[in-house]
Amino acid sequence: MNILGINYFYHDSTACLVVDGRLVVAIEEERLTRDKHTDEFPRQAIERCLKVAGLEAGDIDAVAVSIKPTLHWQRKAAYSLKLGRGIKPFLSHEVGTSNYRQDQFWGWYLGTWPKKSRQPAVHWVPHHMSHIAGSFYVSPYPEAALLSLDGSGEWATSFVGYGNGTKVECYNQSFFPNSFGSFYEAATEFCGFRPNYDEGKTMGLAPFGDPDVFREKVAEIVKVGDDGAIHIDLSYFNFQYWRRPYCSQKFYQTFGRPRRNGEPFEKHHEDVAAAFQCVLEDCVLKICKDLQRRTGAKYLVVAGGVALNSVMNGRIVRESGFEDLYVMPAAGDNGTAIGAAFYVWNGIEGRERTFVHDNPYVGTSYSKEEIDAVIKEAKLKAVRHDNIAVEAARLLHEGHIIGWFQGAMEIGPRALGNRSILADASDPGMKDKINAEVKHREAYRPFAPSVPVESVKDYFDIDVEAPFMLKVCDVFPDKRDCVPAITHVDGSARVQTVRKETNPLYHDLMVEFGKLSGVPVVLNTSFNVMGEPIVESPLDAIRCFFSTGLDKLVIGNYVIGK
Repeated sequence: MNILGINYFYHDSTACLVVDGRLVVAIEEERLTRDKHTDEFPRQAIERCLKVAGLEAGDIDAVAVSIKPTLHWQRKAAYSLKLGRGIKPFLSHEVGTSNYRQDQFWGWYLGTWPKKSRQPAVHWVPHHMSHIAGSFYVSPYPEAALLSLDGSGEWATSFVGYGNGTKVECYNQSFFPNSFGSFYEAATEFCGFRPNYDEGKTMGLAPFGDPDVFREKVAEIVKVGDDGAIHIDLSYFNFQYWRRPYCSQKFYQTFGRPRRNGEPFEKHHEDVAAAFQCVLEDCVLKICKDLQRRTGAKYLVVAGGVALNSVMNGRIVRESGFEDLYVMPAAGDNGTAIGAAFYVWNGIEGRERTFVHDNPYVGTSYSKEEIDAVIKEAKLKAVRHDNIAVEAARLLHEGHIIGWFQGAMEIGPRALGNRSILADASDPGMKDKINAEVKHREAYRPFAPSVPVESVKDYFDIDVEAPFMLKVCDVFPDKRDCVPAITHVDGSARVQTVRKETNPLYHDLMVEFGKLSGVPVVLNTSFNVMGEPIVESPLDAIRCFFSTGLDKLVIGNYVIGK
């Protein structure tokens, strides 16, 4: 059975193909269109997925879409009436968006399969079911507690439940505007960033502030019930209205003047980021602890955009009572394409779970011949090396910042060793250099380390693996001077553990680098500049290389200089 999974209703449009219960390929539309976080229908991603899988449209048996537009319409209408002011634009937006999105889908569907007799079945899968059931079905756990958190999907903002085998039970859901995602997005806007886009910047800013300055006040704004329900004091916000700033005047009166984009950070901006981060963690931890007691499960699966908050995930690992948690590498809306497809396979079809999504390298890859052709067309001088891991390790040890383009592209927002920018984590000036000369982004923002799984306990205080760079832990105090470029101001790091079985070339590079430097840890950041998607093709990599302060481009077995 060939299932095409699609996400496109909100943002991070994505397509994937699940063939007989195995994820064959998954690609975000932004990587092909170069429009970051795009919400356009993923036509190019669908075409590329079919090409990679060696399938044609006629081979598709089912289409799974990670949204059910008709779900919760009664709640939406009732809420709109309750709003009073802003009813008309709010309802117009909801109705107009839903109609436009459905028209996009049916236009593509009927154009692809004009003959009714050949049309595949269409499954509109509820958004949070796509988030959490899809993540659970591809997790390594036969049984787990389940938690999904985001801004909103249809109308729900959370899913609290339990999974066993192919059965998923929902204990509780919260509904917009009672949303952790929107709550945190308001702090993002207050700090001068783009809400529903730059929440990672807020998370990175938080350690510079003092959470206790505003912690009690923020804790009064958001509460969690004993059943896991989220309750927000909406007098501090405007996100419940269409096309309004996220923060109300009461928010500004309480926390101070907001920062405008480009302005320097003031202490109260940092303190607000710290308080919202801390209270978010406290609230989610309460849900997790209650869920652990209720289910007795050893493991937790977390999904939704809020699950990308890796600092929160680190606290869940340490303090929730669960032995470990699984977060899909594409935990946000991009991963719902995968989730919807597996919900059809495991949930609707009732097929046995046989696939574990422990390998994020499910995107496009390019052959030696394709790379040769691009290098030749660009008239570049490239030097080929038989052992590229050894050569790349040497370049890193000499202080070069390299673009690393290898194998199949990762799925999700984190570069995990195939579309990465790499550097020496032991160089104390490397963080500032890459932020200024390569990434062109805010100077305070930290970088993540990659480390072979067998060496992680030598440097990082973490007892579980973190293959998708979604769990923050502490760098051991006596090792922070060894890896200053990836140690954040609070002594933490968003570590990625790498197994040789999963990515042998990247693992070899770190081992070889360790032989030269004594420290098998490399700085790893996504191969892009701020505001652009991660590079997808050799041509993307070459363009990014020549438009930034990268020193070398390592693409396949070639090294290209300037």
